[in-house]
Amino acid sequence: MNDMFGYKDKVCVITGASSGMGLETTKMLVELGAKVYAIDLNECEVEGIEKFIKCNLANKEDIDNAFKEIPDRIYSFFGNAGLSGSKTDYLTTFNCNYTANFYITNEYLTKRIEQGGSILYVTSAAGLNWEKFMKEERKMVYANSWEEVQDLIDPLAKKSPSTFAYMYSKRCLSYFSAKAASEFGKKGIRVNNVMPGSTDTGMKDEFEKMAGGHDALVSSAGLAGRLAESKEMANCMIFLNSSMASFVSGIDFVVDYSDLAMKKIGIKKDIANVSATNPIIIAIAKKMMNKQK
Repeated sequence: MNDMFGYKDKVCVITGASSGMGLETTKMLVELGAKVYAIDLNECEVEGIEKFIKCNLANKEDIDNAFKEIPDRIYSFFGNAGLSGSKTDYLTTFNCNYTANFYITNEYLTKRIEQGGSILYVTSAAGLNWEKFMKEERKMVYANSWEEVQDLIDPLAKKSPSTFAYMYSKRCLSYFSAKAASEFGKKGIRVNNVMPGSTDTGMKDEFEKMAGGHDALVSSAGLAGRLAESKEMANCMIFLNSSMASFVSGIDFVVDYSDLAMKKIGIKKDIANVSATNPIIIAIAKKMMNKQK
């Protein structure tokens, strides 16, 4: 079979490689002959990877140490790692989901992604409304350093529920992806954003709790009547970063089995169409969460 995806012998870096969508993507990259550098806090046990690198992506020093073990030339980067905020604090959640990708891109990918290569960020359906709330995301997207992001997010982290960090971080990353696509495109490098709908991953229980139960989570998977499988999301990730998608850049690739389509034509309400930083919205959310306890 021809190497239609173009990964054979190419250096690919993937975060969150040890579980869920990241694990399935890692397996596929190995099968396609890529040289995979797998980053995660937990051991990646996929046979055939080039190297596993333990890294806390919420920590800048850990990221710097991780990239000392990665080649100077990278073909594809998969920014897949993420936290729901259900079991982690606001700052840790935001840093893992957004700041890590922001920092890795600006500090390392600008220098290491080769011409013809690709970058993929995994955000979420929770990040779909990023264009409507650009004013509250812009300061994060155009920050100059890791430290500046920390200074900007610290006041919000002190007053907001940690689960709000999930939506805000995914929106910021979606905006950042569009910005990166416009900048890297001049160098012949593609950047895209995958927005998964409800998926059966290792964090399923956390998302069920946040959504209000299993049925509520399934209802966010469009018309499928089930959660997506991690492999179904991995298929999309593999395609977008491959040579099969050589003219695809700057898109939000929504994978939700028509959920967004139903919202667009008005037959389903978009309950996530709210600010992630507005003090009034945050106060209401806190009251609702306290009632559920």
